[in-house]
Amino acid sequence: MKQITLAFCAVAFIIASCNNEKKTDDTKKETTSSETKKEESTTSTEPKPELDSATMMKNWQDYMTPGDVHKMMAKWDGTWNGDVSMWMVPGAPEQKSTSTAVNKMIFNGLYQQSTHTGDMMGMPFNGMSTVAYDIHKKEFVSTWIDNMGSGIMMMKGPWDEATKTITMKGRMTDPGTKEDIDVRETFQIIDDNTQEMKMYVTMPDGKEFNTMQIKYTRKK
Repeated sequence: MKQITLAFCAVAFIIASCNNEKKTDDTKKETTSSETKKEESTTSTEPKPELDSATMMKNWQDYMTPGDVHKMMAKWDGTWNGDVSMWMVPGAPEQKSTSTAVNKMIFNGLYQQSTHTGDMMGMPFNGMSTVAYDIHKKEFVSTWIDNMGSGIMMMKGPWDEATKTITMKGRMTDPGTKEDIDVRETFQIIDDNTQEMKMYVTMPDGKEFNTMQIKYTRKK
């Protein structure tokens, strides 16, 4: 708060009086606000009604039972050939390569585990992902590891039935700068035999950059 020094005592007195009135009003407002927050806090901290054991067991049973989304995921099982396009920085030339993904539902059809092999920057590439659909939260969750780093990337997000697209967001470590960066991935089901993944990273200026996209075709 900027402070202003005045030369004339009379003006100073008037301003001081006004400030005192303002402080009194502010104090009243703060007191009222504090009381309101206290009431809200008291209300919000009231314990939720306890669930009976039968309800809790049903919730748990629902949580561990594959649903329609899991049945959809199971259709993605199999071997897929990937046409990979990468851009290291905005404006950089496109780098093309190929990859292979093998998808398999595990743990009673609740998760899909995928192994990825290919070539990146002239080096052998190996990666593994686990994709889940959280029934209670109604969102996808994925983890990713590969031989190009020592960290785990985790993302989560919803399924859009209209566009047949999963949009997930998360954070990952930039191996060059050692800093965490925001990432976003879209995974679209084009048809039963074609899928497309796009990966975006947020640059220091706050703009998104499409760093990778892979078009998957089911191996016949």
